[in-house]
This record gives sequence, C-alpha cells and structure tokens, in this order.
Amino acid sequence: MYLSEILAEHISAVAARPPLAETRNMAIRCVLDLIGAAIVGHSSDSATAARRSAATLFGKGEAPIWFSGQELAAVGALFCNAAAACALDIDDGHRAARGHPGASVVTTALTIGSIQQLGGDDIIAAIVAGYDIGVRTAAAQNPQTISTRQSGRWAAIASAATAAVLLKASPAVTTQALAIAGVLAPNQQANGSSGYSKMTGNDVKEGIPWSSATGLMALELARRGFTGPSDLFDYPDYYDPRLLLGELGRRWEILGTYFKPYACCRYIHPALDRLLELVERYGLTSETVISIDVETFGWALRLANRTSPENLVDVQFSLPYCLAIALVDGSSGLLPITTKCLARPDLVAVAKKVQLLVHHQSDRLFPAETLARVTVQTKNGKFVSDLGGPLGDPGLPLLWHGIEEKFCRLTAARLTPGKRQAIVDGVLALAQGEAGPLFAEMPQYLDMHED
Repeated sequence: MYLSEILAEHISAVAARPPLAETRNMAIRCVLDLIGAAIVGHSSDSATAARRSAATLFGKGEAPIWFSGQELAAVGALFCNAAAACALDIDDGHRAARGHPGASVVTTALTIGSIQQLGGDDIIAAIVAGYDIGVRTAAAQNPQTISTRQSGRWAAIASAATAAVLLKASPAVTTQALAIAGVLAPNQQANGSSGYSKMTGNDVKEGIPWSSATGLMALELARRGFTGPSDLFDYPDYYDPRLLLGELGRRWEILGTYFKPYACCRYIHPALDRLLELVERYGLTSETVISIDVETFGWALRLANRTSPENLVDVQFSLPYCLAIALVDGSSGLLPITTKCLARPDLVAVAKKVQLLVHHQSDRLFPAETLARVTVQTKNGKFVSDLGGPLGDPGLPLLWHGIEEKFCRLTAARLTPGKRQAIVDGVLALAQGEAGPLFAEMPQYLDMHED
C-alpha cells in the first residue's frame, strides 16, 4: 500500500466521525485568526492585484471573494481569499511545518464549504484533516533533496486534503489528488529565505495562493479520472515515512498551531518579545539606544533583514526594521504593519544599530524551538533579556480570548463593532455545527478604498 493511500484512508476516517473537542476548539481559533488576517490583507497590493486578475484567469462562478461583493469560479475565489489571508504575514503557522497551514487550509474549507452549504462539523473536519496532512508532509520533507521550505511547496497537498473532506471524495480519488498536488505545486526554488534569489521583497513570497488553488484543481482533476504518481511519498530520500505517518490518528497536528501577535515573519518574533520585555521592564526609549544585539538561530539571519525596506514585504522579512518599529512605535505598530512605517528616518536609524548573531544553542534546537536573546546598550547602561521563545507558541499560547482580542485590534479600523461581533459569533456557531451565520458575513463588502 502506498503512503499516499494510507493518508487518503486517514482523511476519509477524519471525515466520517465528529471532531474531537480539543481539535474543534483549536479549529475555531484558527478560523477567527485567519479571517482577521484576510480582512487586513484585503487592501494589500498583492490581494488587490489577485482580485483584478482573477476573473480573467479563472472565470465566473458562485464562490464568494471575501468582503468584496464579487463571485468567481471556486478556484479563482480560493486564489483571491488565500492571497488576502497571507498578504501581511499575520496568519498562523506550525513549527514542524516551518510554514503557514491556515492560509491554505482554512481558506479552502470556508471557500468550498460556503458553495456546498455544508455544516460546521464538515468544515471543522476538513480543517483538521488539512492541517494534519499538510503539516506531516512539510515535516517529512528531506531538506537535502527538497531544498526549498516555503509553505507553497506543500500547501497544495493540504488544500487537496481539505477539499477531499468537503467534496466527499473516495480514498482512491483522494490518493490521486494528493499525488497530483504534490507534483504540480510550485517549487519555490527562487524565492524566500531558502531560495536562491536574494530578492525577497515581492508578492510571490511563500506561494500560498497559487498552491491552494493547485490543491483544489488537483482534487477536481482526480475526480474526473486524471492521475498522478501514487508513490510520491514512498522514497525516504525525499520524505521520511516516520514523520509522515507517526501516531497517525492519535496525534493531531492542528494542536501544534502557533498564532502571531505581530505581522512579520515568525523568525523575528522571539527577538521582538525579548525587546518589548526590556522596554516594559526598564522604560527604554529609542533616543538613548546605542546598539541592539540579537542572538538567535541561524535561519533568522537568512532573511533579507533590510534596514531601509522599500515595501511592506521587505518589512515583514527584516528583523532590524521590525525591532525598530517595536522600539519607536510599540507593539501596536506591528499589528498590522502599514505603509506609514516606510521611508522613516527614525526607524532606519534604529534598524542600523541592530547586530544579528547566531546563538549556537538556539541553532541546534531549531526548528523545534525558536529562541532569541536581546542586549540593548544605552547611554544609561546595558540591558540583557532572557533567552526565550515567542508568544503564541503552544507553550505560550494565545487562547480564544487572545485570538478574539487580536481580531478586534486588527479589524478596528475596518469593521463596525456590530460587523466584528457578527463574525465572532459566526465562528463560535461553527463549534455548534452551524456554518450559515459565518457564511452570511463573509461575502459582504468592506468599505475599503481600491484604485
């Protein structure tokens, strides 16, 4: 039996039984978090370009592009919704995957679920299956043979698994969908911190929107008889079977999800938390800072880390500049980041005072843990933080009230209080098996300016 067939049987088993209470509770946190990310990402240049292009690329249909009043074919709507969800790098992630499952899985579940008019249990089961397959696939990749680590490399497989639950695909069809998605997903070889290109300040980023659309297309192709290599995962040089299948059906990967309190690459968050702790404890201000030393894991140093970023994507992948925002503007300047942080001499001046160093113990613990220590030298003395990980990890979790607070802060300038509460209530209704209230809110237009 091929490993893809085992995974397909697992997906079918998840679809056939009610979600466990703990996975249900995590799933609704993932849903509210993702919707908040999509709302603030809606007006980004990348999401706007996706909406402007999608009708030509994908054609008309009945699937809603969230908060736009527009409808397209399902794959086009999914492409647009995922583009908004991942635009500002505020969407969830998973340490084992080293990437972002929610922007693919939750967008697929809600986009397809709304068309099919499915109930909350089906939506949640699809989300649980999508996280499980996506994270396992990502974790099982051998970095020696699959060198790029961006989420788009495996998000198509996660999307295909999610859609398979929603569309009641048989294990045989799901097997082919996983295989097709695994082959057709973008390879991401040029982009990101593990790609060969050094130009990371672009909208391709991790390739999540296109990969999500590819996963849905893979399932549709498989339903029509299209085939892929079912032995995709059966080569240990490429995928570790122990990581792919370990505790399958007993360990639920969605429970390892982390949530992000700042709109930037997760590799930056440990240093942000350490700096903000020092600011709160000692009342540090940018005017007195002479230097900021960050000791952290090596992958954080592979980010572009530009001290004079030209756009918001540059900011999302600059540890020095994000530290400067935190020091000068406070944490609110990072939830979300806006174009107001660009071309600011005060931020550039602080960013240029940041030195990045590899902390070898942290490097050995990566990716299971992402740690940092920050030392701030000021005119009044030296202040050193503890070595620690980021807020929002499973060990320092954001529970429902934390996710709701984040959602309200993110959307305060974009939603009326009534609309905001309606979405929160709609997500909570999912836990009771009712998806209709949430789906009623998602297509409604947001009063945002678009050129």
